Amino acid sequence: MWNIIIFITIAFVSTYLGYFLRRYLAEKKIQDAETRAKYILEQAKREADNRRRGADLEAKDLLYKMRQDFEEQTKDRRQDIFNLEKRLAQKEENIDRRLDLLEKKEKDIEIRQDAFKKQEESIKAKENQLHALIAEEKERLQKIASLSIEEARQILLNRVSEELNAEKAVLIKKQEEELRNIADKKAAEILSLAIQRCAVEHTVESTVSVVTLPNDEMKGRVIGREGRNIRALEMATGVDVIIDDTPEAVTLSCFDSVRRETARLSLEKLIADGRIHPGRIEEIVEKTKKELEDKIREEGERAAFDSGVDGLHPELIKLLGRLKYRTSFGQNVLQHSKEVSYLLGVMASELGLDFKLAHRIGLLHDIGKALDHQIEGTHAKIGVDIAKKYNEPTEVLHAIEAHHEETTPTTFFAVLAVAADAISAARPGARRETLETYVKRLDKLESIANLFKGVDKSYAIQAGREIRVIVQPEKISDNDALTLARDIRKKIEEGLEYPGQIKVTVIRETRSIEYAK
Repeated sequence: MWNIIIFITIAFVSTYLGYFLRRYLAEKKIQDAETRAKYILEQAKREADNRRRGADLEAKDLLYKMRQDFEEQTKDRRQDIFNLEKRLAQKEENIDRRLDLLEKKEKDIEIRQDAFKKQEESIKAKENQLHALIAEEKERLQKIASLSIEEARQILLNRVSEELNAEKAVLIKKQEEELRNIADKKAAEILSLAIQRCAVEHTVESTVSVVTLPNDEMKGRVIGREGRNIRALEMATGVDVIIDDTPEAVTLSCFDSVRRETARLSLEKLIADGRIHPGRIEEIVEKTKKELEDKIREEGERAAFDSGVDGLHPELIKLLGRLKYRTSFGQNVLQHSKEVSYLLGVMASELGLDFKLAHRIGLLHDIGKALDHQIEGTHAKIGVDIAKKYNEPTEVLHAIEAHHEETTPTTFFAVLAVAADAISAARPGARRETLETYVKRLDKLESIANLFKGVDKSYAIQAGREIRVIVQPEKISDNDALTLARDIRKKIEEGLEYPGQIKVTVIRETRSIEYAK
């Protein structure tokens, strides 16, 4: 009995222990499976990340190669287009030369034909005149035959007096022409000498500045959160900050060159510093303004030293320095003032005048442009007021006022200032002129010529430096053509502003055509 109980007990315990052992082994297998599954998942994720990174790198390399190929192809195409344009330009030049040669030959033929016709007309006129003189002499001889000695002597003296007066008029006219040619030649020599001895660089500037960025990410920092940095920079400097698709560049736009330069220097400092926020922007801008004021003073002192002008008031020095950041038709005004100073000095020396005073006039003639955006009036009037305020000599005041002929020049220095200013402004490349202004000037020239009676057509040519007027021959005679040319010249001087000079050519032509049948 006890054996049975013990056996049952042992069997029961064995069954219970076997159950727990199997359960323990099953749970352990499940944990091992879960651990292995996690390891497999992590390994799969790592492999997926590695493959994705590899794919990104391959895509970037492919994109970079495609971009390089595109840029090379674009460069080759541009070079081909440039070569093609160059060939076309050469062909156009050859065609223009041939056309010019044909026009010259046609003109030579026309001139020879006109000369031949004039010779024939002259011969006929002389024959008629000879016949008339013979008839007149016959009549005079008949009269003399019935005159007394005194009456004949008086008639002879009157004839001699008339001939002498005619010869005297011809001689005076010839001497006037010779003197005028000598004066023109001397003036041309002085001007050419002044231009040759003046080697000043002239630059054409614009109203925008470009600041280079180290990378495109810097654009976001310049803009700032919700645009607060760019607004702070625009308010502090007074310029427009333009950020577009141009890679690694920011454009600053403003007609005031001083403000634009302040903004450019401030932005470069902020980019170099790396700390870009409204407070830092205002601090840097104020610091840059002070530095720029010192630089403006130094530029004025350097300009005065280079031009050999001393004794200028400190405020005039500052105003001169501001002209470095002022442009007129794209030409730097300080550079233009220095060039006019050199030209005036050379011309004054050739004429035996005070060249130091001439240098002073040339350097200060456009001083009004430093403040003409702030004060009402022309820059010549503003310049006179500024120079008078700082006790400049009377000759300087008059030359400043008259250098654009707003008043009539009454001194040698004023006349030379007008000439030197025109030379500097009219030099090729010194100034740029907008297409709109250029077209308006041509239209104005032609409209002025068309105002006069007897004008058939008018053409402004050579970039507006010559106006050719064709008149109606039945209404305008040869003498009237001379008067018309002077009247048009006066009208242009009164109603039009222009650099250099404008040639007025009046053309009168009469043609007589007959057909032999």
